Amino acid sequence: MANKEPIQDGAAETDGLEMPELVSRPRRNRKSEAVRSLVRETHLRRDNLIWPLFVVDGSSQKIPIDSMPDCFRYSPDVLVTEAKEAFKRGIPAVALFPALPDSLKDRVGTESTNPDGLLQRTVRQLKDALPELAVITDVALDPYSSDGHDGIVEDGEILNDETLEVLAAMSVSQAEAGADIIAPSDMMDGRVGRIREALDAAGFTGVSILSYSAKYASAFYGPFRDALDSEPRSGDKKTYQMDPANCEEAVREVFLDEEEGADIVMVKPALAYLDVIARVKSETMLPVAAYNVSGEYAMLKAAARLGWLDEDAAVMETLLAIRRAGADMILTYFARDVAERL
Repeated sequence: MANKEPIQDGAAETDGLEMPELVSRPRRNRKSEAVRSLVRETHLRRDNLIWPLFVVDGSSQKIPIDSMPDCFRYSPDVLVTEAKEAFKRGIPAVALFPALPDSLKDRVGTESTNPDGLLQRTVRQLKDALPELAVITDVALDPYSSDGHDGIVEDGEILNDETLEVLAAMSVSQAEAGADIIAPSDMMDGRVGRIREALDAAGFTGVSILSYSAKYASAFYGPFRDALDSEPRSGDKKTYQMDPANCEEAVREVFLDEEEGADIVMVKPALAYLDVIARVKSETMLPVAAYNVSGEYAMLKAAARLGWLDEDAAVMETLLAIRRAGADMILTYFARDVAERL
């Protein structure tokens, strides 16, 4: 065999081909976990997580939700125990959603302002047991409405301005119970300003507003509506929740909520709207939340149970993607399990 020519300076030989010497080798920054951790751009921490919880009346209740595996409806006593465990794992906040029987629902959501209502009682128990935990309460009519809509319905129309008065009263009632953060999810025009006005007038100037600023009319809410039995009895929510085709409109909604006094803005859902999260983050100086919603949760759970995905790896990648897009905090049903892994 003939002797090969020596390799010249600045070149490498591969199967007889001369390859130029590489000066930039990005793989050097991936060669070990220690090095990867030093150059990592996005971090997921326990204090980025908010755990949504469903509450039902009664005691010693932990009721499975069929369409949301490993999620439950908790009675207040059990919910407090679960929240304590989550807080020990480093989760700083929970978001509460009440599941009420039809007997307590009417067209104007009267139960929503009951000082001894399920949500108010749960908030008081949580704050008594865990004063350091941030308690976030949902403001919308759908859990309390016999129509299943986020606003008052009249002749098939969702009434905007009439609904604002109910939302304002609901917010004050939740603040009186001890809520740290009020989270209007209804998407009525002007609701942040009206809620801020009502809270301040009642002396709750320190209670924050986390506004669902860009909440889309999404197909990914189905399991959540199962959990609360809050499916609209007629029609849909497209006249008040946003068109999934729109992004510029999300920026407009965020700007309006800023002007009206929001402290935090939210994009919901998260995974199908990562571009919206990124755009909102680039446009606002306020903290940005994102909701990793029930349908996104259920899809990962279903695929993992069929053996099609590694659940732990897929969940971490999903939440990192939401953080990478710009979310400062994430509402996710995976929160407690992820906090343990972190």
